[in-house]
Amino acid sequence: MRKIEVDTIINAVKEMCMEANYFLTEDMKEALNKAREKEESPLGCQILGQLQENLSIAGAERIPICQDTGMAVVFAEIGQELTIEGGFIGDAIQEGVRRGYTEGYLRKSVVKDPFLRENTKDNTPAVVHYRLVPGDGLKLTLAPKGFGSENMSRIFMLKPADGMEGAKDAIVRTVAEAGPNACPPFVIGVGIGGTFEKAALMAKEALTRKTGEASPHPHIREMEEELLERINNLGIGPAGLGGRVTAMAIHVNTYPTHIAGLPVAVNMCCHVNRHAVREL
Repeated sequence: MRKIEVDTIINAVKEMCMEANYFLTEDMKEALNKAREKEESPLGCQILGQLQENLSIAGAERIPICQDTGMAVVFAEIGQELTIEGGFIGDAIQEGVRRGYTEGYLRKSVVKDPFLRENTKDNTPAVVHYRLVPGDGLKLTLAPKGFGSENMSRIFMLKPADGMEGAKDAIVRTVAEAGPNACPPFVIGVGIGGTFEKAALMAKEALTRKTGEASPHPHIREMEEELLERINNLGIGPAGLGGRVTAMAIHVNTYPTHIAGLPVAVNMCCHVNRHAVREL
């Protein structure tokens, strides 16, 4: 039976909080480079160049990519043969987030109560999703989610008769209504199927897929390609100032669902799509 100490988890989460907020992942750097090559608008190209310059400065100076350092979302895949010693994994993740945001001088944006609005002063609690998997490993994915884009996300409980075309229309409408508010160019996560909450979770998790990596299912892959084309034809462009590149990628995850339903969730994400991964 393999063992991991909670201190190892705390340190990993702390480092991930800072890494995700200071540095863009390689797949996102590549996506921005491709966006700049594709963009036809001179102003759009200028905006994309400014975004890349900002990212370069943030990495070099170890300062946040964006002033909104997000609410920490953690996906924890826990091997069923793994033993965690020294404490509870949930407490370890929260302590890692607390240290990462305080020691990394990252903005604390979490409030204790959604109505009383008192700041927790350390960006906890994070939102943690646990999954038990075969083996003895522990994979942690941390995705700080800013609320400029989060606020523009939507969920639809469509009828089965709406079909794929209805789902596509709902997704494109969500992006059109988001406009500049969600900080384009976007990466868009979509969850289709399951139940109300399963669709939303799939949409969130879709954002952690390698940017631009296509669905393994041919009909969903075709759907992603068509949606990306339709979204980029909206003309919103970088920073909402017009152009060809409104989205850099759209990732669609699916799951079996009930005969009477067609849940569709759209999780908007801004141009940085922050995430960090550790396998312990």
